[in-house]
Amino acid sequence: MLRFENVSFRYPHSDSSVEQLNLHIHKGEFVALIGSNGAGKSTISRLSNGLLKPDTGTVYLDGTPTTAIRTSQIARKAGFLFQNPDRQICQNTVREELAFGLKLMGLPEAEIQDRIADALGRFSLDGDWFPFSRSRGERQRIALASVLVCRPQLVILDEPTTGLDYKECTAIMEYLTRLNREEGLTILMVSHDMELVSQYAKRVLVLTGGRLIGDGAAGQIMKDRALLGKAHVLPAQIPALALRLDEGKEKPQFSDVFTIEEMFDTICRLRKKGDSEAGKGAALS
Repeated sequence: MLRFENVSFRYPHSDSSVEQLNLHIHKGEFVALIGSNGAGKSTISRLSNGLLKPDTGTVYLDGTPTTAIRTSQIARKAGFLFQNPDRQICQNTVREELAFGLKLMGLPEAEIQDRIADALGRFSLDGDWFPFSRSRGERQRIALASVLVCRPQLVILDEPTTGLDYKECTAIMEYLTRLNREEGLTILMVSHDMELVSQYAKRVLVLTGGRLIGDGAAGQIMKDRALLGKAHVLPAQIPALALRLDEGKEKPQFSDVFTIEEMFDTICRLRKKGDSEAGKGAALS
């Protein structure tokens, strides 16, 4: 779906850059991009959707170089959710906001109205709302709905849950996960929230200084303290706790623990095993 081949880019009059990037995101993957500020995450996002063009190398979107097609054509395949929805919303009602991209795509009016009705229902939105009068979480839902109503194959999320409470964050991420799992939507998520990455991403790319230094399954990356240290990123709390609990143990008990639920189940299992062994010991004595 998205491929970088020897891609380099440098901003004029700035030290910010990406250097010789090679990566491949396949259709249907849920990939997180992590790293400290200035690592190159936003640059990769903008190279992915054609807002930036590489100085050297090639970015391929669905097999086509981004330099060979207009940004408006790229937008049909790659949707982008800004960190701040107020930089994305540009219409006076939710209905007009949802229709904006669809009209630019030149879709028939009947299909536009069908898609809008579907999006309003899916995201629990009122088409007559004035977007800027709504809460931060509602504005983020409006912005996300305006991206997904265009039915892109790839969605790039730039810190998608910034400013959201736990309930709003969970609702958005569960919906995106369902689209990824059931409809094969490809997701590239830029995030500083390691709890979010650990819980939802299946694969993680690690950046530092504009270079890719890590690429692997989320569970593997979240427990690689040396790698995360190089990227100046702290691991998620549960994987970090699991590592501490296994320190110095000949037989690790928490190596497969990455979530609160898995931690709870493992502790209950170990406690049950301990009680059982204690009972056997008491019976023998």
